[in-house]
Amino acid sequence: MKILSILLLLPLTLASAKPLKLVLPTDNRALFDGNPEDFYMYVARTFESKTSKPWTAGQYGFVRTLKKTEKDGIIATKFHEGLDIKPTKRDRSGNPLDQVRAIADGEIVHVNNSAGGSSYGKYVVIKHELDCGPFFSLYAHLSRVDTQIGDKVIGGSPIAIMGYTGTGINRTRAHLHLEFCLLSTENFIDWIGAKTPHGIYDGRNLIGIDIASLFLATEASDKVTIPSFLESASPYFRVAIPRKNELEITRRYPWLKKGDHTSPSPSWEISFTDSGIPLSVVPSRREVSDATITYVRTTRSMHEYYTRGRLTGSGRKASLSKSGRKFIAIFTNEYTKPKTSSEDPDDS
Repeated sequence: MKILSILLLLPLTLASAKPLKLVLPTDNRALFDGNPEDFYMYVARTFESKTSKPWTAGQYGFVRTLKKTEKDGIIATKFHEGLDIKPTKRDRSGNPLDQVRAIADGEIVHVNNSAGGSSYGKYVVIKHELDCGPFFSLYAHLSRVDTQIGDKVIGGSPIAIMGYTGTGINRTRAHLHLEFCLLSTENFIDWIGAKTPHGIYDGRNLIGIDIASLFLATEASDKVTIPSFLESASPYFRVAIPRKNELEITRRYPWLKKGDHTSPSPSWEISFTDSGIPLSVVPSRREVSDATITYVRTTRSMHEYYTRGRLTGSGRKASLSKSGRKFIAIFTNEYTKPKTSSEDPDDS
């Protein structure tokens, strides 16, 4: 009985999640063929008076805006939240012809049909109701959308045609920008302090995970789940916040709960990757009056370079920046109006 009681207190386990089935969104399979240079669309770059077109800048992660630092040498400081996938075929004018398909079963929950209505251009969001919580795939820079809100799709269903709408791309660099995301909050309008035509499906409310690595993992094994995939990620920083109620995000993603959430404690401690993916929420005995950094990965350069500007400081010392405090407000559901934001998703 004692063992049963303990098991009943545990959050959703990694083993309880069903394996994930994903399909590539276009005919470009170079990712699986070991030819990433044929899969990712390049980004034109000028650094120290030298121009280049690195395909690596089309990957997920800190892959853009090079900076020469005194202690860490040359590092990339701008985060790219998705994948930029090259077209496999074009017409005589150079327009991409690739069909864009759903990467998994789901429902269309957002369609932006205005080329200038977002830095994403024309884009579609699909909600995937997985047993480990809702995840969202986003398909951007489309030339044409062939679906509408409420449509049910299966993995491989055609939804659009690749294009080059949106900010920062042209016909030559036409590509599909793909993201696979957690939802930050249902209360996004309160967080941003302004209306958005995209509601909760605004890119700033979606936390992208490394979909390329996830594709490769699911191709190699049919036992991969999202919780097990994220379990291998290491935290860059931890933040303690006063405990008042259950966090909204742990209701949506129960596998984030670690430790005994049934016993009272003065605070929650949330672990984040460098890009801001939450990895765990743990009851903490630490007394805090507001969001407080409790751990940060030691670095020689400024933490802002590695955290999208959400942390300040260096080495073993760090504190939340203004944008960092606003980011943490998502996880507390406490907002101070009015708020403005100039932060745009890096989606080009």
